[in-house]
Amino acid sequence: MTRKSFRFLMALIGILHFVFSIHLSLLYVFDKPLFENQIIGAYLLNYLMAAIVLYLVERNLKVESAQTGFIFLAGSGLKFLIFFLVFYPTYKADGAMDSMEFATFFVPYVLCLILEVYYLSKQLNNQ
Repeated sequence: MTRKSFRFLMALIGILHFVFSIHLSLLYVFDKPLFENQIIGAYLLNYLMAAIVLYLVERNLKVESAQTGFIFLAGSGLKFLIFFLVFYPTYKADGAMDSMEFATFFVPYVLCLILEVYYLSKQLNNQ
């Protein structure tokens, strides 16, 4: 992993921590339970998956750049698979998935996805 990648992952931790704090603050303001819906696991798992996808894409970028886009898409698909295997059964246990449950996974997912795309597009443009 390159120094740039390491800096990106550290920045991603900081940004996720900041957004996590805002997320918890909003839950508190609206008098919702703070640590329900596997919120910590959602943020940690999205970070871990972003790091794994970044590692795999960068490793492949040096070997076969033609496959890089497919690896990124496969990584995104894997994130959804993990969502349906880990989070979805818990969210649907009561028969419905409410907006709080959806936001618990979707907020860190979208944030990681946007930052990954931004970082990887800059990497691809620099090659």
